[in-house]
Amino acid sequence: MDERDVVVAESLEGDPEFLRALLAHTSEGMLTIDADSTVLAVNPAIERILGYEPEELLGSSKLTIIPERLQDAHLEGISQYVETGEKHIDWTGVELPAQHKDGHEVPVSVSLQEHEYDGRQLFTGIFTDISERKRREKELRERNEDLEEFASVLSHDLRNPLSVAQAQISLAREFGEEEYFENVEDALARIDGLVDDLLAQAREGRDADVEPCSLQRVVEDAWGSVVTEDASVVLPSRAWRVEADEGRLRQALENLVRNAVEHAGADGTVTVGVLDDESGFFVADDGPGFPTDVLRRGAPGPEEGHYGLHVVERVADAHGWTVRFTNGADGGARVEFRDVSLSRA
Repeated sequence: MDERDVVVAESLEGDPEFLRALLAHTSEGMLTIDADSTVLAVNPAIERILGYEPEELLGSSKLTIIPERLQDAHLEGISQYVETGEKHIDWTGVELPAQHKDGHEVPVSVSLQEHEYDGRQLFTGIFTDISERKRREKELRERNEDLEEFASVLSHDLRNPLSVAQAQISLAREFGEEEYFENVEDALARIDGLVDDLLAQAREGRDADVEPCSLQRVVEDAWGSVVTEDASVVLPSRAWRVEADEGRLRQALENLVRNAVEHAGADGTVTVGVLDDESGFFVADDGPGFPTDVLRRGAPGPEEGHYGLHVVERVADAHGWTVRFTNGADGGARVEFRDVSLSRA
């Protein structure tokens, strides 16, 4: 291997205390091992990164700071290199988890270099704690996911009121009656409300801003925002109030109503009621029921084409509710929301 000298001023050349001070005060962790992975040198920065005082690691195995699931790969890689001189991975800037003294894992970037000293084959690794960078990357990924979901929900959920508006405009052109224009205004107002709700979610986070609202009225509003053709809705037998973010609850119900009308048929029936133990409410239809992939996973995702149901799940999560996608005893899809705060109006 190429040997390169450290370039220092003439006044410091040959001064071992300078090199010792340099290693002692660098912010990067440094650890030197031999071919058996025995730790021969450690600098103080390792304590800040991994919690071990240098003396605790000196003379121990490097496996101490390697998570158990990665230890075999480390030993195999070092053994292979000692025997063949071939690396199975690039040794520069390797990102992997290291084991902290208290047991948790710390993401680090490690650059490893082979060198010889006094006839011994040694390996020195320079450790950089990249926890903060990983945290920022995670925040950026989540922000991008939120933006993608915002765009997807916007395009998906706006179809309901747009469809209503288009249908009412066609009727208005044919009959010219005032009620059709009023219905168009309602649909456009719903679009405006959806945009406001989604913008608030994007700016303020995913948690729901709850207050008491009428379950029956929210169901009626959701029903009016969807083209239901000849379908019918059965409302709760009593007036119930639910602690919920009204806009987001309506968003979930609109998706369930549309799903029911699309799959149960134009003359289907959608029933909304309170569970027997009053721990929540349900939405059911008399259609063919959920397909097996929804029942098997219990958490439908947009990648399988169940974006509306994914929206429902996200609304439930934002409220801290438990949601269950199942099929009724007599067939038909049934969605149950539990851990809901309900009271009689």
